[in-house]
Amino acid sequence: MRGVAALALAALLASHALAQDEEAYIDDRSTPEAVINSLYNAINRAEYLRAYSYFGADNAPADFETFSKGYEDTDSVDVLLGKSTSEGAAGSTYYSVPVAIDAVGKDGTHKQFAGCYTLRLANPQIQATPPFVPLHIEKGDLKPANGELEAILPASCE
Repeated sequence: MRGVAALALAALLASHALAQDEEAYIDDRSTPEAVINSLYNAINRAEYLRAYSYFGADNAPADFETFSKGYEDTDSVDVLLGKSTSEGAAGSTYYSVPVAIDAVGKDGTHKQFAGCYTLRLANPQIQATPPFVPLHIEKGDLKPANGELEAILPASCE
């Protein structure tokens, strides 16, 4: 009986250690920064369908299969966000968010990218028919960069 209890305790400790290593699930569309953080949270958790869902239906960077294959060699991504700006236009608010990322490959190599994401929120009060369209990414314009995230982060998206 002691052997069974010891095995059960070992299994419990191992599952607890795995749970601590796994990044917490974040799915927040309340601000432009939250959407971008949620995007990279999904990528870090290898939840590529969820990551893909942060893009607008007509604005996805590629078809889902191509999008997900683009991350198959990615182990993790660290992201640094700058100060977002907003501008209203015809019932929508557009946000620009400066971003710097460090993508770590499964082989341990680091690649940095910097640029801007543009997000859109159609006024929720005037959306009258389903489906509701939440705050989403309209486009991302990131280019390869080199250096620490603080150094490569664009000061603005203008």
